[in-house]
Amino acid sequence: MGVIFMETMEAIFSRRSIRKYLPDPVSRDRIENILKAGMSAPSAGDEQPWHFIIINRHDLLEKISEMHPYAKMLKNAPAALLICADPDVPKFKDYWVQDCSAACENMLLAAHDQGLGAVWIGIYPAEKLVTGIREMFNIPGQMVPFSAIAIGYPAEEKSGRSRYDASRVHDNSW
Repeated sequence: MGVIFMETMEAIFSRRSIRKYLPDPVSRDRIENILKAGMSAPSAGDEQPWHFIIINRHDLLEKISEMHPYAKMLKNAPAALLICADPDVPKFKDYWVQDCSAACENMLLAAHDQGLGAVWIGIYPAEKLVTGIREMFNIPGQMVPFSAIAIGYPAEEKSGRSRYDASRVHDNSW
């Protein structure tokens, strides 16, 4: 068990947001591994409110990069995953943001584990982006485009760094 723990901790501490990619395509197997990791995330009441769209058409990636001010990296990414949520789950309606966030983090770690670079691109709660992405991908009205993850083989290298800040840790009360 200790070896698995160390591998997991190493992945967490060494993962960085990668915004520059090589043009090499990402295989369907790798993308499906990333999706499996996302779908393995915990969710309130195990409702799994997520749906995913695989985007590997350059014209679509470029359109998103033109409409989203923080998605310029998609212009040169070989693929992206769009995470959408169904907020109308029956039991725990208000937890879909947390559920999809957990799925996104799992997916970022899975991409890193497979030697890929990735970066989280927020969409929700920016209404203009939600509406634009929903229209671009014909997403049903009740579904919410939550975020996207750009994926590719890294064309930049970033070393891990510690973000631990003891001043933000409180014992038993503030």
